[in-house]
Amino acid sequence: MTTGVSRRSFLFGAGALALSAGGALAGPPEVSLRPVARGEDLRLRNLPSIDELIARARLDGTVGFCVSDAATGEVLESHDPDQGLPPASVAKALTSGYALAQLGPDHRFETRVMVTGAVRDGVVQGDVILAGGGDPSLETDDLATLAQRLKASGVTGATGGFRVWGGALPYQHDIDTAQPDHVGYNPSVSGLCLNFNRVHFEWRRAGGDYEVTMDARSGAHRPEVRMARMAVEARSVPVYTYSDANGQDAWTVAKGALGSGGARWLPVRKPELYAGEVFQSFARAQGIKLGAPQVIETLPEGAEPVARIESGLLTDILHDMMKYSTNLTAEVVGLSASRVRLGRMPRDLRESAGALNDWAEESLGVPGIGLVDHSGLGDLSRVPAARMMEALVALHREKQLKPLMKPFLMRDAQRRVMDNHPISVHAKTGTLNFVSGLAGFADLPKGRELAFAIFTADLDRRAALTVEERERPEGASSWNVRAKMLQQALIERWGVLYEA
Repeated sequence: MTTGVSRRSFLFGAGALALSAGGALAGPPEVSLRPVARGEDLRLRNLPSIDELIARARLDGTVGFCVSDAATGEVLESHDPDQGLPPASVAKALTSGYALAQLGPDHRFETRVMVTGAVRDGVVQGDVILAGGGDPSLETDDLATLAQRLKASGVTGATGGFRVWGGALPYQHDIDTAQPDHVGYNPSVSGLCLNFNRVHFEWRRAGGDYEVTMDARSGAHRPEVRMARMAVEARSVPVYTYSDANGQDAWTVAKGALGSGGARWLPVRKPELYAGEVFQSFARAQGIKLGAPQVIETLPEGAEPVARIESGLLTDILHDMMKYSTNLTAEVVGLSASRVRLGRMPRDLRESAGALNDWAEESLGVPGIGLVDHSGLGDLSRVPAARMMEALVALHREKQLKPLMKPFLMRDAQRRVMDNHPISVHAKTGTLNFVSGLAGFADLPKGRELAFAIFTADLDRRAALTVEERERPEGASSWNVRAKMLQQALIERWGVLYEA
């Protein structure tokens, strides 16, 4: 029988189906998947069973997956497909479909400068307002451009104050309260976001002490900020502490953890004040005199825009979100979509995620999606693999989701990328401590396209972690590697079984 598979295809000794004994999945199975009949593909003789693959991965938790023909939705193989597990960042695939459906692929977010009075001889007879429109991609360089446009409008100052408004979306102190204070992937959420609501902290040794800076850097600018401050303290642990002190993000860092120098992004908890301070500095550079920023909760009636800047297309924002897995972007676009769907402001992330869950059931015909946020950062979300796979099949009919997904690189037993692997995979990954997910589409050598979802979790081990351990817990990295190798092994299994 001619199989039509090249020598580089499914070489179990090079790919995930023959992992090292130290990693898992070593050697061929003792029993074939089923008897090999005359004329049958001989590759089935050495194909590990599902139970063998899962056992050898040694994940000590729950594995659920479901794979189907992407064109028809016919389920081809599954294991524990109805067990709800945390999807982690795989949730962003659902958020992307939701945002496209509610906002449209050509949607652009807008950030405006507004005034509450007439402009006379360059002076606003009232307040100047920096008004956010929920743009998750707004960067420092954009505010520099907006200040230039304000100058071009003829404004040089104001008789009133400088106000900042982020009320286009509900404020959230953080995305997931169970995360450490200092992790940059868990910032606050608002209708006015800057630099993914992160501030850049940098330190350099200076004699026996350290010089520290806090700035809002982006491609062309590095304005220092005052609303976030850092104090170096003589201790070893905890590495960071945070407090809200007199309207500032007040951080301390352990001197014993700093070494000779370094930098990292820290989350911002006062996003409107952060953006307002940066914009004020750019306005000053343009000769525009504005007072210190003051946050307002309500946009005044009659305020008129005098300058504005738009984001890129929603499809571009979602593509970057899927590529870099930015949690802030997912939450902001999800909240924006829910505002359209509900016809009002959602109260918080949980209500907004509930609106997404309802949309999945009503518009996609997929019940049982249980998200509590839009990014997957919270581990209380539960999605069965079968429901995720069904949602992918439904979204695939619109031909918008798959192009947003990045390639999932197939690797050999030494974790080296296998160039020109015969299976092409576009998927969204998801990773939390002792949680790993992968969902997307696999194009097989003969043209068949599969839709799949794979969720793995050791929830007991995750629950045992303290908050301090959650940034880099012992054993989490190797667990995640084994989970990814299992994901690839399953995909290669499906390539053998369902390529025809």
